[in-house]
Amino acid sequence: MPDYREKLWPNAWAFIVTALVIPASILVLVPISLFAGIVTAAVLYGGCVLLLVLAAPVVRVQNGELIAGPATISTGLLGEATAFEKSEATQERGPRLDARAWLLIRGWVDPVVRVPIVDATDPAPYWIISSRHPRELAAAINESRTANVG
Repeated sequence: MPDYREKLWPNAWAFIVTALVIPASILVLVPISLFAGIVTAAVLYGGCVLLLVLAAPVVRVQNGELIAGPATISTGLLGEATAFEKSEATQERGPRLDARAWLLIRGWVDPVVRVPIVDATDPAPYWIISSRHPRELAAAINESRTANVG
């Protein structure tokens, strides 16, 4: 069975943007105390970084299962996964998106993989999963799916 694992880490710009809490904290607290502003800024930025790191989901194909963040499904219940990049990925996340689809998308990861659900009892017609390596993820899902069925 194929194995695939990817953690959807934030890009550098996410850490840079959250660094805006530093001057904001200092600006708010400098009339009271510069030291308090610096300490508060450090604590808030550290908290933001910690949240970004802890909130980064893992996408994994292992032992006949697709695990995407908090969700798990048997690959035997999946149709053929398709990778989308650039403008096609934007279309999948936007105009072509079915409101019933289950999503694990991150703004800092552009490509996505669309995974149809063939289980008639599942209310989601498909999953959309962000991936920096969409072709490899789709291939791992499809290989696991055929190995799981056969």
